[in-house]
Amino acid sequence: MSILAAESENPLLPPLGEIIIGLIAFAIVLLVFFKFVAPRFEQVFRARREAIEGGIERAEAMQAEAKAALEQYRAQLAEARTEAAQIRDQARAEGQQILEELRTQAQEESARIVARGEEQLAASRQQVLNELRTHIGTLAVDLAGRVVGESLTDDARRRGTVDRFLDQLDGMATGSTPDGRGGASVYAADGNR
Repeated sequence: MSILAAESENPLLPPLGEIIIGLIAFAIVLLVFFKFVAPRFEQVFRARREAIEGGIERAEAMQAEAKAALEQYRAQLAEARTEAAQIRDQARAEGQQILEELRTQAQEESARIVARGEEQLAASRQQVLNELRTHIGTLAVDLAGRVVGESLTDDARRRGTVDRFLDQLDGMATGSTPDGRGGASVYAADGNR
């Protein structure tokens, strides 16, 4: 038996006592590992997973926020462009209105200046005519007094002679005389006298 026992002992197999001590030590190491180390690994893995998932969630939230901000920016940009176009159109319309008002005012001012000029011209013409009438009347009275040989200092006589003379001048200017004859016949009649 000892041969058998010697033969049955395998040099590769450790003795039974060592196997039992090794199993007890391995069980203690496993117990310590599962009691202390494995939960710690679980905590680290869980924290890492939560950090990664939280980072992904934060990234997705930030991406959604950025997308919303981009949409809001685009909407504000479109609104600003629309508002700028409205302001530009309104400014053009106001400019046109101001130009029309200025043009109307300028035309009114021009018409007023022309009317005032015409009034002044008519007044000046009337004043010149009155001065000429007075001057011509005085000259006519002096000339008539020399021709007639009498003094026409009497106002009534002088006024009648001046009025007749001026009527004759007006008649010659229009081509007829107060008695209905043409201007040439007056000269002929006056020349024959």
